[in-house]
Amino acid sequence: MANFPLSSPAFSDGDWIPAKHTCDGANLSPVLHWGIVTNATHSLALIVEDPDAPFGLFVHWVLYNMSSSLSELPEGLPQMPGIRGIGTQGTNGFQRVGYNGPCPPRGAAHRYFFKLYALDQEPTLPSDLTADRLSKMIQGHILSEAQLMGKYQRK
Repeated sequence: MANFPLSSPAFSDGDWIPAKHTCDGANLSPVLHWGIVTNATHSLALIVEDPDAPFGLFVHWVLYNMSSSLSELPEGLPQMPGIRGIGTQGTNGFQRVGYNGPCPPRGAAHRYFFKLYALDQEPTLPSDLTADRLSKMIQGHILSEAQLMGKYQRK
């Protein structure tokens, strides 16, 4: 499986996520940019997760049904299921739709993995998917993927 680049002007891979993208700030989704995906790509999906959460993997954002023609996401997407020209937002670990940024308990830093998938399926997945359901539905349809990891620690 081929990979493609994923980046953000807010933070570099392995760097600290600014507070404005967390529960200690404005809780805005960060700008994301990605490279060229394969010609066979029909849609994109994004899952943001924290593997360091106290009770195991915690999902902060589920976004899918994105057009393969997209190459970036703007900052601060609204917390609503469907965003015209962007895609469909699913339910995160907070049981909310849309992006909810890092909000770890005080202590050690947590890692947040932004995983973007190029898919060979049309952007027609149902609304209100969780990361688990989305992962099952895209299994066998992933052509390539990109990953960006940021860290956050509450003081």
